[in-house]
Amino acid sequence: MTLLIGSLSIGLILSLLALGVFISFRVFAFPDITADGSITLGAAAAAALLVRGVDPVLATAAAFAAGMLAGAATGTLHTRFKIHGLLSGILVMTALYSVNLHVMGKSNVPLLSSTTLVTRAERAVVSLMGGATSFSLLGWDVAARDAGALLAAFAVIAASGAILYAFFRTNLGTAMRATGDNTQMVRALGISDSAMITLGLSLSNGLVALSGALLAQYQGFADVQMGIGMVVWGLASVIIGEALVGVRQLGPVITGTIMGSVLFRLLVAIALRWGLNPNDLKLITALFVFLALVVPRFVSHRLAGKLGRKGSQAHA
Repeated sequence: MTLLIGSLSIGLILSLLALGVFISFRVFAFPDITADGSITLGAAAAAALLVRGVDPVLATAAAFAAGMLAGAATGTLHTRFKIHGLLSGILVMTALYSVNLHVMGKSNVPLLSSTTLVTRAERAVVSLMGGATSFSLLGWDVAARDAGALLAAFAVIAASGAILYAFFRTNLGTAMRATGDNTQMVRALGISDSAMITLGLSLSNGLVALSGALLAQYQGFADVQMGIGMVVWGLASVIIGEALVGVRQLGPVITGTIMGSVLFRLLVAIALRWGLNPNDLKLITALFVFLALVVPRFVSHRLAGKLGRKGSQAHA
């Protein structure tokens, strides 16, 4: 039960990363790998503030703002200095490694003695249970910390998903989505596509950094290496989510992205429980994303070929 609750909690937390990747890759078709650095930036900013006694809500909000600055830097390099999108992300991601070290002051910052959102959620659950630190659920003992973390993660992700859905239905959000679909049309309407791209990347990396801040508070530490390969993780979640919902409407896609992150984390937990070497986790993730990208295209080509042959036979 602890493994299941932990997997659900991490899956929900990383769904913010998946939503950020969804905005950059799907809404704008922008190959932004800044996320590898911005998720660590969010964790580093939150951890640096938490160890100094800053309120967890303010520390988490500061992490979101730091991520938006990182995304704005990538957008500015691309739109103002005409640097290719992929290279812009690489430049900012590389710079963020040093920035994160300066923010934390060292490569790893423990949060075990700091008040975090998770510890606050744990205290709330303990208070509701009359001081008990665990309870029984379907015959399994569940720690108050695990239950509190899961409930807090669900609340934050539900609120974030609803806010994101509402935002993309506003005039500004619609303009951002239109920029990703057709930049020439947006320019003809008098909308600055450069501003929309920069704002979109800021929002994307803000969500990624928010995910990093929550992940650090859940795990109890922030580490400078924690962002390696996270873009692939987010992309895998987006792909799984699209396969789950099977439609392209905004609401179902956002919901599917969150579900994809949770399901992917559960699959990883099951694989590790069955004996997968943790050293192979990144390799397996990359292979999974490769198959998820290639297999649907292969299947569609096969189906198109069969339909074409049937049509030719019918005309004959």
